[in-house]
Amino acid sequence: MRRTVLLTVIVVPVIVAVALFAFAPFSDNLPVSSAAAQQPAAFQLDEVASGLSRPLYVTHAGDGSGRLFILEQGGLIKVWQDGAVLDTPFLDVSELISQEARSADYTERGLLGLAFHPDYATNGQFFINYTERENHGTVVARYTVSPDDPNRADPASEVQLLYVPQPYGNHNGGHMDFGPDGYLYISLGDGGSGGDPQGNGQNLGTLLGTLLRIDVDTEQGYLVPDDNPFVGNDTARPEIWAWGLRNAWRFSFDRETGDLYIADVGQYSWEEVSFQPADSPGGENYGWNAIEGTHDFSGNPPASDVVMPIFEYGHSNGRCSITGGYVYRGAEVPGLQGVYLYGDWCTGTIWTGWQDADGTWQTQVALESGRQISSFGEDESGELYVVDHGGAVLKVVPGQ
Repeated sequence: MRRTVLLTVIVVPVIVAVALFAFAPFSDNLPVSSAAAQQPAAFQLDEVASGLSRPLYVTHAGDGSGRLFILEQGGLIKVWQDGAVLDTPFLDVSELISQEARSADYTERGLLGLAFHPDYATNGQFFINYTERENHGTVVARYTVSPDDPNRADPASEVQLLYVPQPYGNHNGGHMDFGPDGYLYISLGDGGSGGDPQGNGQNLGTLLGTLLRIDVDTEQGYLVPDDNPFVGNDTARPEIWAWGLRNAWRFSFDRETGDLYIADVGQYSWEEVSFQPADSPGGENYGWNAIEGTHDFSGNPPASDVVMPIFEYGHSNGRCSITGGYVYRGAEVPGLQGVYLYGDWCTGTIWTGWQDADGTWQTQVALESGRQISSFGEDESGELYVVDHGGAVLKVVPGQ
C-alpha cells in the first residue's frame, strides 16, 4: 500500500470555499448496527480506585495483564493492578505540560489522551496527547515501556509525531484510540474561544475541529493512509477522517461491529452524539459551527452535506457538557449488551442509547451518578468504567 509520509506538522489555515448544501435528514446515513433492540438493564457504579488527582481517562494495554492505566490531567499515568493503584506512576510528564494543568484550577489543558499500540505486548509502544508548556500547542508523542519493568515507561523514549498550535486555551480535544483498521484516530477541537471565531469547524485546510486518522507504524513521523477521504484534495489536510466538530470529548469504536461513536461538546444549548458505521469511507461533516446538534447556530451554510447526530440533549437541569462512552460488550451486565453509555460532566447524568428492532435510535436517562464524569473507559474484557474528575474510577456493575 502506498502512503504519504509526513513528519511533525504545523497547522496553517487555508481558506476553503463554502457552498450551500442541504442538511442530511436526521435518519440518513444511519444503518442499523447490532445494538440492543430492547430496554437496557439497570446498572450501578462500584468504586474501584480513589484518591486520584483530576483523572481524565482509564484504559488497558491489551497485553493480557488485566491492568488498568489511569491518566491524570496534571501529567501522571498510574497503574491499577490487583485492585489497587500502584505507588509509582507508569509515566510522569508533568514537566512537559502546560503549567496551569499541574494545579487544581480548572483548565482544558494538560495530559489529555492515552492509547496503547495494538501490538503493545510485543513492541511496548504507547502514545500520549498533551498540551506543551511553552506555547500550549497539542503534542502527540510515542513512548515505549521500560525493558526492565512492565509497570514503568521509559521517560527518555519520547518521539514527537505531531504538533498542532492552539490559538486559545480551550477545545484541545485530546482523545486518541486505535481503530479496528490499526490506524490511530486523534480528536482535535476547533481551537477554542467561543462560537468558533476562526471558522475552523468548516475549514478542511486546518486540522482543528476534526478527527484525524494516521498510520504510526513508521520510524519517523507518521504516514497518511492512501484511503483517507481527502488524500489528493489540494484544499484539505489529508490526515482528516471527519470534520465539523467543536470539541469531540471522547469517541469510541464498538469492539464487536467497528462502528464509531463521537460525542461532541456543544456551545450554549445542545450536546450531541454522532454515529459512523464501520463501513464508512470517512469524510463526514458533523456540522459545527453551522449547526449545534440539529439546530442552526452560526446562520452560515455548511461547507458540505451534514450528518446529523443520533442523540442530543439540551442544557436543562444543570447539564452542560457531554462525555462520550462506549458500547457495552462485557459479560457482567448481560442486559446492557450492545448498549451505548454516555454522560454529562456537570450533573453526572448517564444515558443509555440503542437501536430498536426497526433501526430507530432510542435513548433514556439510566442513572444520576452525582459524579463529575470526565471519561468512560473499557478493560480488556469489555467491562466499562466511569472516571470521576473528583478523584475516582468506578465500574459499571449489575443494578441491585
